[in-house]
Amino acid sequence: MKSFSQMMSKQNWVSDVKVQLLAGPLLILMILGMMIVPMPPFALDLLFTFNIAMAIMVLMVSMFAQKPLDFAAFPAVLLFTTLLRLSLNVASTRVVLMEGHQGGAAAGKVIEAFGAFLVGGNFAVGLVVFLILVIINFMVITKGAGRIAEVGARFTLDAMPGKQMAIDADLNAGLIAEEDAKARRAEIAQEADFYGSMDGASKFVRGDAVAGLVIMVVNIIGGLMIGMLQHDMSFGDAGRSYMLLAIGDGLVAQIPALVISTAAGVTVSRVNTDQDVGQQMISQLFVNPQVMILAAMVMGLLGIVPGMPNMVFILFTLLLAGLAWFIMRRQEQTLVKEEIAATPPPTQETPEASWEDVQLVDTLGLEVGHRLIPLVDSRQKGELLGRIKSVRKKFAQEVGFLPPVVHIRDNLELSPNAYVLSMKGAEIGRAEAYPGKWLAINPGQVSGELQGTATQDPAFGLPAVWIEASQREHAQVYGYTVVDASTVIATHLNHLLHRHSPEMLGRQEVQKLLDKLEGDQKSLVEEVVPKAISLTVLQRILQNLLDEDVSIRDMRTILDTLAEYAGQQQDANELTALVRVALGRSITQQWFAGQDTLNVMGLDAQLEQVLVQAMNGNGAMEPGLADTLMTQAQQALERHESSGEPPVLVVQHSLRAVLSRFLRRRLRHMAVLSQAEIPDDRTLRVTTVVGGR
Repeated sequence: MKSFSQMMSKQNWVSDVKVQLLAGPLLILMILGMMIVPMPPFALDLLFTFNIAMAIMVLMVSMFAQKPLDFAAFPAVLLFTTLLRLSLNVASTRVVLMEGHQGGAAAGKVIEAFGAFLVGGNFAVGLVVFLILVIINFMVITKGAGRIAEVGARFTLDAMPGKQMAIDADLNAGLIAEEDAKARRAEIAQEADFYGSMDGASKFVRGDAVAGLVIMVVNIIGGLMIGMLQHDMSFGDAGRSYMLLAIGDGLVAQIPALVISTAAGVTVSRVNTDQDVGQQMISQLFVNPQVMILAAMVMGLLGIVPGMPNMVFILFTLLLAGLAWFIMRRQEQTLVKEEIAATPPPTQETPEASWEDVQLVDTLGLEVGHRLIPLVDSRQKGELLGRIKSVRKKFAQEVGFLPPVVHIRDNLELSPNAYVLSMKGAEIGRAEAYPGKWLAINPGQVSGELQGTATQDPAFGLPAVWIEASQREHAQVYGYTVVDASTVIATHLNHLLHRHSPEMLGRQEVQKLLDKLEGDQKSLVEEVVPKAISLTVLQRILQNLLDEDVSIRDMRTILDTLAEYAGQQQDANELTALVRVALGRSITQQWFAGQDTLNVMGLDAQLEQVLVQAMNGNGAMEPGLADTLMTQAQQALERHESSGEPPVLVVQHSLRAVLSRFLRRRLRHMAVLSQAEIPDDRTLRVTTVVGGR
């Protein structure tokens, strides 16, 4: 049986859910009720005070939000608060016109305080203050916030395709998981909805300002007529009673409206960072002591001008100079601490060399120039470290074994923005990256030119441009794929890992694969290694598969095939061909996912016969035949890829291995499959012929 506490917690949870579901409808009913049912003065005091408190809360939430979507409910809140103010205006207008002849407290203490205390009981001053608040709210804050929301919505919608392409690029490069990609796509859609809603919601505030002005005019004119005609009051007495109440009613509604409008402006005008508005202002306004010194000099010069309020200007001069001195002192202390931390401790007598001093070559290494150090420094929240971990994880999930750890170090001999990727001490890739900038990659169909440093995408060689962050939105609108420096390096690393995967698969990795499989298939593992073949032969077979971009995740099928044929054949290349046939369905799936009809390239019948005769003869092609074959294959590949088909060439089983080794020397991305590897339930269609006319 469930305990009493569990039952009570469940009941509390259900009650909380019901309260949340009923909050919106109850608020709407309350607002409509205030427009219809007469409200006593005390209830008006409570509701006006609640309206002011709500406006302050909304402003504080908008100030502390780090990005607009942190306050995604703001458009709905704006609608409800506007309706609340208008309903309070209606309720207070009823009370002012009906009970205004009794004096200032007839409509409640709050309206009386705003009409008498804030403007000193002078209805002319109160009218001017009210009109100024309406102009500020209507012409300045609301108009500016609405324009920002309109432009933000337009640019957000225009940038959505580019952002989606960037997400797809990160997903394909293994930098993010599928769940992260879905979350980022949802966030992009929510951002577009938010700015669109804010563009429309700003009209509520503008309409509220106009309605407040109309309501005040109605209260003044109606109050004068009611006071003089119904209550036999003089024009002066009616003006003092009704006009002060009307002005107090207008001020008590317009001040929260101004606060809400300010919150709307803060929400849509902020820039997405990991800081709120207050932190951004402090960290960017009060960071440069030279600015404070120049400002202090200007204020000091104004302070010595005759006729100026010298004391006030001198006071601010001293404050700015003191702030500049404090910032400079703190920066000097920070530099001293960094120098002390970087200074090596004094060394004692040099010890004798030992085996501890022997440094073995790292399997995978990344060396960076000094400007790229922040990207790989965990203390500076370097993003590249996390992206490298994601690349290794995605590689392990796709290829079938865990790549070695990437050892990262700085190299002052490199240019500041250069990085070098090495394998077993030998360089395999080199490029440059610029922290703080973005790489706009041209996928082939862009609608505009960008200003920046022209370069090439280091992973795939596509034309690209390093641009400033301010051009990022424009680049996405033009159709560029825009990625940051960390993503560029991580994508380059991912590309090289796949390309050099056979070299990374050592005996230790093969043994770990067998150990992992041995938990479920112990008898199968023992039958193959070392009874049928050695660990070295198995390593060579797996390297052959990886060399042609075939995943080795299906180790069970690989070992089953080797267990069947290893007793008859010991040659690693022949066994690889047999394993490929067994993996034919997954190989085909890799290139033709979800396709029943496979549009492939094929050899011309006459050329195929010549190649078969050459292979059956001395096993080698003549130089002239080799050059002709390479040229015709390259031309056929270009025609085939221009029609959007995968770069797959299907040949006889006896020719597959030789043609693959020969063609992939220059056409690295071409896949050569044998007819035996195609599943029987797939239809093969040759759409491009190599050597044909």
